Amino acid sequence: MLKIGDRLPAATLYEFIEVEGGGCSLGPNAFTTEALSAGKTLAVFALPGAFTPTCSAQHVPGYVAAAEAFRAAGVDEILCISVNDAFVMGAWARELQTAGKVRLLGDGSAEFTQATGLTLDLTARGLGLRSQRYSMLVREGVVLSLNVEAPGKFEVSDAATLLRQAQAL
Repeated sequence: MLKIGDRLPAATLYEFIEVEGGGCSLGPNAFTTEALSAGKTLAVFALPGAFTPTCSAQHVPGYVAAAEAFRAAGVDEILCISVNDAFVMGAWARELQTAGKVRLLGDGSAEFTQATGLTLDLTARGLGLRSQRYSMLVREGVVLSLNVEAPGKFEVSDAATLLRQAQAL
C-alpha cells in the first residue's frame, strides 16, 4: 500500500475537458501522474464513486469551498480521483461546479487505484472494484501525508484535515 515518502505510482488518469486550449482537446484527455505532479504541490483526494451521496454532498464540495485556502497554503492544484470514466467525471464536475478549483480525474480501469494498493471491493453492492476514500499531499510526486478512511467513514480525508496539513508544511 502507498505510504508517506513513496512516489506516486506511474499511471494515466483522464480528465474531460470542455474548453479547448493549452494543448488539450475537447473531451477526454490523458494525463500521466508524472506530468500532473512535476514541479507541483498537489492536494489529492480519492473516493469510491462519482454521484454517490457522501462524495457529492460533502467530500468534493469541501475541497471546492477550500480551494483558495489551499492555494494560499502553497498547493498548486487539487485533484479528485475516482474509478469512473472521464465522461462521468466531467458530468459530475459540471454539476458540482468545480471548474478552476478541483480537477476531477477518471481512473476508469482502476490502474492508479490498484497501483496504490488503496482499492475497495464493492462487488457485493454491484459497484465492482473502487477506490478507498483518502486524501494526501504530494510534492513533486512524493507523498508527504496520507489520510486513509476506515471503511464507511468520512473523518480524515476531508478538506479541513488536509488543509491543516498543507498549512503546516
